[in-house]
Amino acid sequence: MPMPFSLDHINLWVIDAGDHWALVDTSLAAPSCRDVWRGVLDQLQAEKPVGRVICTHFHPDHIGNAGWLVKKTGATLVMTQTEYVMSRMLIGDMGDEPPEEAVRFYEQAGWPPQALQRFRDAGWGRFRNAVPDFPRQYERMRDGGTLQTGARQWRVVIGSGHTPEHACLVDEAAGLMISGDQVLPRITSNVSVHMTEPMADPLGDWLDSIDSLRALPDHLLVLPAHGFPFTGLHERLDQLAEDHRQKLEALIRFLAKPRTALDTFEVLFHRTIEEQDFGIATGEAMAHLRWLEARGRAVREVRDGAADLWSAVRI
Repeated sequence: MPMPFSLDHINLWVIDAGDHWALVDTSLAAPSCRDVWRGVLDQLQAEKPVGRVICTHFHPDHIGNAGWLVKKTGATLVMTQTEYVMSRMLIGDMGDEPPEEAVRFYEQAGWPPQALQRFRDAGWGRFRNAVPDFPRQYERMRDGGTLQTGARQWRVVIGSGHTPEHACLVDEAAGLMISGDQVLPRITSNVSVHMTEPMADPLGDWLDSIDSLRALPDHLLVLPAHGFPFTGLHERLDQLAEDHRQKLEALIRFLAKPRTALDTFEVLFHRTIEEQDFGIATGEAMAHLRWLEARGRAVREVRDGAADLWSAVRI
């Protein structure tokens, strides 16, 4: 499914569930995406109905059309509980201006005054625009549970760090894994600290999930949300873990003198981060800093009305 921004596309999956079709993920609620869906639905529903819309996690490129598809087909939405509740919370969190906690979160990260002012002026709660008409009922997926789709039985395997309760679907008999954003072949999924939970340790959750996913068979054909299907799951998990290990080691060296979160962009991303990307880059930087802080490898100096300063701990 083509998408109108830098990710370029999202892979969506149609599963033959016997007497109905099951759709996995939905793409953005953009007219161009819905035009593609209309053509797909015409073909599918000429044969049998769409019975389930399964969403791996709450990000708008995965749930943006969930409500539209459920209304159009009469299907049941299927998600994990935390991802569903996160969706409903963010849809309801609207305001003319961002809350002061959000402004302070970015001030503590080192955003300059002009960037903070533009953040205030942009309003708050654009998630609702990205996810309109979200269903008010759903069927819950649980870690270790199963989804039967015709002859296939999928085991639900939960990962965390990218989002709190991301669902992967594994059909070991057929050697398939629908991985969503939890395992991607070429890029590393964003792992961020957010304003709502500033003391979270999502990178710790992410690395723990990598360890747990190594229990899956290595021969699985992995069907990711972005990029081409691939084999070699364990090698890819090792690469993802190593990428973060290298970033953490570089960050410790960089924190030999006190730095703000904004300062760390140069060592984490190796490129200039434009202001429109400050939000996502700040979340990623904070995830690495919080990982170090939670393990006694870095300390934070909190300063009223100014950015926090982070320093490495010598061991």
